[in-house]
Amino acid sequence: MATIFTNQATLNYNGTMIRSNIATGILEGLLWVTKEALQDSYAAEDTLTYVVSIVNKSDTSATAVSVNDNLGAYVIGQTSVEPLDYVPGSVQYYSNGVRQDDPAVSTANGLEITGLTVPANGNIMLIYAAKVNEFAPLDTDGEIINTVTVEGLDIADVTASQTVSVTNASILSVIKSVSPIPVAENGELTYTFQLENAGNTAVTEADNATISDTFDPVLTDIHVIFNGEKLQEGTDYTYDENTGLFETVDGVISIPAATFAQDETTGVWTATPGSSTLIITGTV
Repeated sequence: MATIFTNQATLNYNGTMIRSNIATGILEGLLWVTKEALQDSYAAEDTLTYVVSIVNKSDTSATAVSVNDNLGAYVIGQTSVEPLDYVPGSVQYYSNGVRQDDPAVSTANGLEITGLTVPANGNIMLIYAAKVNEFAPLDTDGEIINTVTVEGLDIADVTASQTVSVTNASILSVIKSVSPIPVAENGELTYTFQLENAGNTAVTEADNATISDTFDPVLTDIHVIFNGEKLQEGTDYTYDENTGLFETVDGVISIPAATFAQDETTGVWTATPGSSTLIITGTV
């Protein structure tokens, strides 16, 4: 990689100090490295694929080259944690586009790949995967910044970093329950819908979310409660007592985002899903 350097001379004459202009130069290293992620963003337990390319600009092969990926390591409190876990056996090693034997790999300190040779006026490419773990932030500002450092005999260390931001989205689930069990004929039956959001983005009225269900057996004289508030037929929902088809109106359903917290001692992130509750009661 290229490094800019500056230099300034000083002339001392009869007790007078005269400074020269500042000369600027560029020191060009023998190896250049770039790093890219194939995914634009990540979510919990995602697997990210990274491509590291190393170019040798000299007429001599660079031997005994090693690549260290810090797997996004950062410090929380007094602890250093890594939000990525290397996927064992995933490294692919290419030299001038030709697949090579698998290199030596260690995960004692980040991901260490050793025993590489970058051919003269040539390049190598490493492709490997890493899985997002419990140390990766999942709130809306979350990101993983990981850096590779390339070392070798008689060459200056070079580095490259890649930032992948968290996916900002709603991650929804619906849990439906019924009570009582059993229910007597002509008795009152209640369906409860627990709506959960494990994502970092809330579902709002603008998202036009709806809940629909076809009750069998058909319910009559239904009453609908959403998050403790009574909904009105025609305004908030529609219901057909002939078919049992129930559906909320666009924008009635909202579900808050999950909340995230990081343990300041261990560095582990935990998520508490946001939730909303829809209760429908009617006569069987």
